Amino acid sequence: MDIQQQPQASRSNLFAYPFTHGTAHEGQPTPHVIWLTGLSAAGKSTIVDGLNPVLQARGLKTCILDGDSLRSGLCRDLGFTDHDRDENVRRVAEVAALMADAGLTVMVALISPTRAARHYARSIIGNERFVEVFVDAPLAVAESRDPKGLYRRARQGEIRGFTGIDSAYEPPVFPELHIHSDQVSVATAVEMIDDWLRHPRGF
Repeated sequence: MDIQQQPQASRSNLFAYPFTHGTAHEGQPTPHVIWLTGLSAAGKSTIVDGLNPVLQARGLKTCILDGDSLRSGLCRDLGFTDHDRDENVRRVAEVAALMADAGLTVMVALISPTRAARHYARSIIGNERFVEVFVDAPLAVAESRDPKGLYRRARQGEIRGFTGIDSAYEPPVFPELHIHSDQVSVATAVEMIDDWLRHPRGF
């Protein structure tokens, strides 16, 4: 049974141990969770794949949480109802927060279609660590890429509730970064994120 669905009496028996969390040593950057959101085939995973070695080259310990990989493991019991999609985001956020606590810079590549779910992820991870990156590709561009053939199948009615076709995607309103992936190269997108991490704004 999902813990959110357990009776209140059952959840009241849970007491999180107050572990002492270490803080970043002087001169070391605060670990961030870089949350890339956007349509399928917008370029999220490709950008993360290019960003990872760049961050590692300057001494950051990193981890990648990719939507498809998580769907085949941690979240394989979830479907694609609105509730299950929100639960998928919640689980990923909880894992990302634990990894950031351990000092890792976490890169999340996840459609995460609703603003409410992403806002909840931010609240779990912490506003000071959460970097929302909107990887923005027009639907027509994403469909033309379609590396997995998912848009074609959705158009043919083989997949129901597909984000961007018959399920809405809610673009971020105030993301930390807005990358038009149909207008800039992967290398430029990587540079934009790396530059933000070197010179964070807003905190």
